[in-house]
Amino acid sequence: MVESTLDKRFDLIFGTSTGAIIAALLALGKIVDEIHALYKSHVVSVMAEKSRAAKTAALAKLAVEVFGDKKFDAVTTGVGIVTTKWLNERPMIFKGTIKQAHGRTGTFVPGFGCTIADAVQASCSAYPFFEKKTVTTSLGDFELIDGGFCANNPALYALADATIPLSIPRKNIRVVSVGVGEYPEPKAKFFSKGKWLKYVPSVTLLQKTLEINTQSMDQLRVILFKDVETVRINDAYTTPEMATDLFEHDLKKLNILWLRGRESFAKHETTLRDYLL
Repeated sequence: MVESTLDKRFDLIFGTSTGAIIAALLALGKIVDEIHALYKSHVVSVMAEKSRAAKTAALAKLAVEVFGDKKFDAVTTGVGIVTTKWLNERPMIFKGTIKQAHGRTGTFVPGFGCTIADAVQASCSAYPFFEKKTVTTSLGDFELIDGGFCANNPALYALADATIPLSIPRKNIRVVSVGVGEYPEPKAKFFSKGKWLKYVPSVTLLQKTLEINTQSMDQLRVILFKDVETVRINDAYTTPEMATDLFEHDLKKLNILWLRGRESFAKHETTLRDYLL
């Protein structure tokens, strides 16, 4: 199966937010079916938590359960886990090999010395719905939030690594860029006491912010790397029953989204098989 050896078929796997979970697991040699089972069993419970503290605690527990104390020297391919520094609004990308370093090679430590669990949790910490994540690294402590604030679509960062430190000729690069899709906004919900769910406008704003970031980064990719062969999978679903948001935890709805994702793959299957086989 192609999906059983993705870590051997890609030189780089970058991920942001929920994509960071997938990227890290693929880079550790996990197969797609295992990752899908993980999402069905555990990620739903994280999103179902109501408070910021509860969501954060559930995410931290899940990260440790899934990744244990593994560090970035355990990955089997190049990887990039994208986070955002809260203090100075800059990206912080956790990488597995010195070959990806753009500078400061003399002090390079895989993943800045922190665990994969901490890096992934930071990348998924969609503030203000999750608490900021303080990560202890070889460079000191950093307060980090969701990588989507700087690169919700990290393909451009991966291309920078491929063309500069890895020195891969552009004609030899093939990119597979997978988004989460575009969906209608769900109808407003109510608290059990009849009050409007106060965070609905904030969820919409966050979702819009991340989507704008995604589209702008992809537009830059097209402009700067138009000569690089790329498959972009990020279909739009406009029917009312597909309405969802960042914190979807209805397993029935998520299974529908998963099936739509498989249909998206089918549209590009021939090209992807040419890339991967």
